[in-house]
Amino acid sequence: MKNKYLYLLILPGFIFIFIFEYLPLFGLVIAFQDFNAVKGIMGSEFVGLKNFEFFFQSKDWLWVTFNTVYLNLLFLAFGTIAAIAIAVMLSEIGNKWFKKTSQSVVILPHFISWTVVSMFTMTLFSSDGLINVILTKLGVEPVSFYSSPGIWPLLLVLLTLWHGAGFSSIVYLATITGIDPSIYESASIDGASRWQKIWHITLPLLKPTMILLILLALGNIFYGNFGMIYAIVGSNPLLYPTTDVIDTFVYRALMELGDMGMSSAVGFYQSLVGFFLVLTANYAAKKLNSDSALF
Repeated sequence: MKNKYLYLLILPGFIFIFIFEYLPLFGLVIAFQDFNAVKGIMGSEFVGLKNFEFFFQSKDWLWVTFNTVYLNLLFLAFGTIAAIAIAVMLSEIGNKWFKKTSQSVVILPHFISWTVVSMFTMTLFSSDGLINVILTKLGVEPVSFYSSPGIWPLLLVLLTLWHGAGFSSIVYLATITGIDPSIYESASIDGASRWQKIWHITLPLLKPTMILLILLALGNIFYGNFGMIYAIVGSNPLLYPTTDVIDTFVYRALMELGDMGMSSAVGFYQSLVGFFLVLTANYAAKKLNSDSALF
């Protein structure tokens, strides 16, 4: 066999993917069962679409689905813009020491857990928090953040940008680093300013990377950031109208019911819709630019 040693080299990777990515797909059958841990998958009773009724017959499923998609679109749109902006700014820094220091500073928040961030959030936005103390000293009426659901999409977007935009910029910064320097040199000879080089060279060459990352992110658009939202919002019913997503809704419901089949049904619904979103977005990307599509 030609290249048999190369095939042997990638064999562990194939085995790992098969065990941890493909074999668990058999567990999707739980979504259609009245699952009993004692009886197992093979012995549990098949109930068809009954598990899906738990979610879709609820009066809240439409708005938690809307919140999930809406918040994720905000995170994706503003996160992409912020990550590209950070990458471009870092690439324009000439001093290597300052560049490395700045990169470390913007990446650092990614490694802070949402539990710790929730403590910072409480310190800032509680009724006697830092922001309300400053507002009071300025003679401005304090804001009751934890009873005002309308402001939380903005706050969650800002927290997401602070937490993850710097880390997301690494891929874009690597792409910028890989751009041929002679292109910029030619533009400089033609009299292009720094902003013109960014607008006409850097950003267009970042487009394929941006489209690829957006396509990958669309697969998870029906999954709310459970760790962030539950840590920051918690069980505050006053904020549910704008912050409750599918994951937190199901978590609260299943904490009471303890039914694994219902949980699997909602997970199957999220994965199926995410799969079709990726296919649709990939089709659109292929029509616009075939080189930007995943397949």
